[in-house]
Amino acid sequence: MSDAAQPTAAEVRAAAEAVKAALDHHLAAVERRTGDDDAAVYDAFNALAAAAEFYDELLYDRYDEVTPFEIPGAEDSLPPYTGPEEPNALSVLIRRDYAVAEPPRLLAQAQRIADLDQDERSGSAAVVGSSVHAALGVLFGEYEPDEIASRHTEFGLEEGDSTLWVTAAEELPEAGEWLGAPFDDADPQLVVCRFDVSAVFDEDEPDEEPARLDPV
Repeated sequence: MSDAAQPTAAEVRAAAEAVKAALDHHLAAVERRTGDDDAAVYDAFNALAAAAEFYDELLYDRYDEVTPFEIPGAEDSLPPYTGPEEPNALSVLIRRDYAVAEPPRLLAQAQRIADLDQDERSGSAAVVGSSVHAALGVLFGEYEPDEIASRHTEFGLEEGDSTLWVTAAEELPEAGEWLGAPFDDADPQLVVCRFDVSAVFDEDEPDEEPARLDPV
């Protein structure tokens, strides 16, 4: 950037003051929040991110200096929403990754479930043996995904990344229309809100639970 195009010291100072005001506004919104999906908190979050990014740009242009804050880039954000203003239907797309951290624990839990089923049905129990494939089939056949997510350690699983997308639509698809490829038609421009969890968002603070929210 040329000297003529550089921001003035006063402009950098004003941007810094805007960050301070955005911090205060965000904290006030958090303190008054009415629930996990409080729109005021989302708006304050976006305003704070925008103010911090603007200050970071001016600081670098004027002083060739950077802040310690990591501002999400465009590749991390959702594209502009182009879906219906008043959706008549929605889809919830969920992906959760797990590592099989303790196969013996998984196998033992699956066999216990199979044995309980045998007692209730007075039939022959499934033999899981040493097959992780069979154990996973028993586990996910018995419990809902949300329960597995809350009890994953008990089943010898270790959490990886997860994401949840809520997408809007004018109407529900025809019955059975997308069952063959349930995620192929996921359109980021129809996402109403998105929730991501990944260790990559919290590499410097491993003792805290990593989480990220991308509000529209």
